[in-house]
Amino acid sequence: MNRWLALPLLLLAANTADPQPVPAPVPITEPELVSLADQFAFGHNGARMTVPVQIAGAGPYEFIIDTGAQRTVISRELAGKLGLAGGRTVRLTGMTGTENVGTVIIPSISVSTLGGERIEAPALSAVHLGAPGMLGIDALQGHALAIDFDNQRMTVSPARRRGQTVRRAPDEIVIQAKSLFGQLVVTDARVNGQRVRVILDTGSAVTMGNMALRNRLARRSKVVPISLISVTGGELTADYGSIKSIEIGSISINDMPIAFADVPPFRVFGLEKKPAIMLGMDTLKLFTRVQIDFANRELRLSLPRNMRRG
Repeated sequence: MNRWLALPLLLLAANTADPQPVPAPVPITEPELVSLADQFAFGHNGARMTVPVQIAGAGPYEFIIDTGAQRTVISRELAGKLGLAGGRTVRLTGMTGTENVGTVIIPSISVSTLGGERIEAPALSAVHLGAPGMLGIDALQGHALAIDFDNQRMTVSPARRRGQTVRRAPDEIVIQAKSLFGQLVVTDARVNGQRVRVILDTGSAVTMGNMALRNRLARRSKVVPISLISVTGGELTADYGSIKSIEIGSISINDMPIAFADVPPFRVFGLEKKPAIMLGMDTLKLFTRVQIDFANRELRLSLPRNMRRG
């Protein structure tokens, strides 16, 4: 069985009924954060893309951006280094289940010139996060994310104003998305002519599909079992294969790699019985540039020359 260390997967957190304070993490030296996931996400020679984040004026620290996560999280190692105060205990739902996790209080967090808000962030092990932390959609509302794969650069900027027109480039397609619990979901997508919901998940190295989608596909398609590790350290086994063709908006992607498993986030979103995909970085990096405007619920994809429109 293949075993991959997955990048941060989708996270959902809610306060427990009777939250309890947890002590601040003990300061320790942050480990060297190198994993197979780094290579899988951006090629064998490229580093994973991050954005510089300031925490209470300290930093910058390189955080992953996870559009599939409702909550920003920080590594216990960095929280300890900064001496952040302990917060409440929350229920955290990830790819491998739900568990109680301690939080810390981040007095202010900002990226570029944006932000500066106070956040109560779940604290997880840096080894499983693969970074000092990651920004969730709680820190991205009202902002726009641009991922430039050609130049290996990720930037966050203010979202455009309502009604402001942005000219579309010749190699670019624009897709309107919907909001589901804060996540952006593309509904204009089809596999074998049937509609499939697509959640944008920049925090995951691997594109995930649910079993409702798997059951709609030809059973003769080949899959191999793989083991993935979530940000909480839990493991899951998935069937790894490919989809012959998927249409997203007006483009077609052929032989798209995908791992199939009925992971908890599909259930939380009410999508366990509807064909659905969490589109990870392995698929997003097929494009030269990806732009996500959270305020306007808009996705812009710049096409490489070898990708065709539907």
